[in-house]
Amino acid sequence: MTIQETTSSVLIFTLCNYPSLLTNGILRLEQIEDIPLEYFPAEERREHHVFEQLLDSYPGLLESWCTVFCVDRVYAYDLQISKGAAGARGDDTKTLKSAILDWISPKGEGIQPPLHRNSKIDRSFNHDLTGSLLCPAGLDWNDPQTKENLQSGEMMVCGDQWPIFLYAHHIYDPEDLWCGLLRSRLLVYAYKHVSSSVFSHTDTTTDLETFYHSLLDLLQDPEEYKEINELLTWWNRQVFPTSSAAKRPISANSALSKIRQKCLALKQASNLNTISS
Repeated sequence: MTIQETTSSVLIFTLCNYPSLLTNGILRLEQIEDIPLEYFPAEERREHHVFEQLLDSYPGLLESWCTVFCVDRVYAYDLQISKGAAGARGDDTKTLKSAILDWISPKGEGIQPPLHRNSKIDRSFNHDLTGSLLCPAGLDWNDPQTKENLQSGEMMVCGDQWPIFLYAHHIYDPEDLWCGLLRSRLLVYAYKHVSSSVFSHTDTTTDLETFYHSLLDLLQDPEEYKEINELLTWWNRQVFPTSSAAKRPISANSALSKIRQKCLALKQASNLNTISS
């Protein structure tokens, strides 16, 4: 089992609008019998992918829907799923609020000024330590003007302005954009601490939905194949250190390696032909 396998059916449901997801997904199943899915807008393709992941996670769900498909039935399923998801998020958030203070505390020291374990009011950009971790990559938290603008709300942080805590050692390299991305020890701690997302629609401090989807878009981009696989290997080593998938990357002379090299060569040749024509 690997990170890719265990997270595909968990993280994908983080910010779903379940009534819309279920209703649109069922109706789209009929539509794609006549129109291939690739002809649908990108947002609808993404939503249908989430719908398919949901079906994979709940065997027999589609058959149950199709037996008695009506608004009331879909609403009832939505209510059950949403209630379970909200409960899991609530439990995860409650325990994370306390645990995260242990993870970010300077070694051998306490956090100054102290932070409340059961409240987020004094965190975010309101505290120097949490502010330094949430500061968007590429900005300097130690710059007084930047800090003031973030704390006052004058500088709005968009969801695709990723916080520095996503990077290993909290270092962002503008010359090597993949360096350390999503390899922070805080992410590993959080992943091991919970099995589902901690994000909530009720949190409006930052654009969490854009943040989530911007990362998802990057990790599903075939053009970033090499970096994504290296990242997954790194994560497997952190979470499943005894897994065979975590121990080493693909062998250079293996059949799998040669297959992938051939695919890459064909793709590059195709790109060259396109450019020359």
